[in-house]
Amino acid sequence: MSELPVHVVANFTVQDAAKYRVYEKGFFPILKRHGGEFITFDDNSVTFEGPSPPEGRVVMFKFPNEAAANAWYNDPDYQALSEHRRAGTTLQFLTMVHSIPARS
Repeated sequence: MSELPVHVVANFTVQDAAKYRVYEKGFFPILKRHGGEFITFDDNSVTFEGPSPPEGRVVMFKFPNEAAANAWYNDPDYQALSEHRRAGTTLQFLTMVHSIPARS
């Protein structure tokens, strides 16, 4: 497992704002508990190329390493909270992207 930072990218469409809002309110404390850092979200991302531009919201956050990201995702509190996201959105993907080592 890498000790380099990892990023998590999610793409989803909010179908039920009230259910998703419950998820949003609980998300940040759990993210911080695992050393996560919220980067951004965008409801109007621009795709320069490719046949499948993401619809809806794109969210990006990062963790200090892969172990922290896995601990966040597998945290029972997060899994319980994520049921609100699942009930309120249509998820396209929730993907971990590894960093590359710095070049000297």
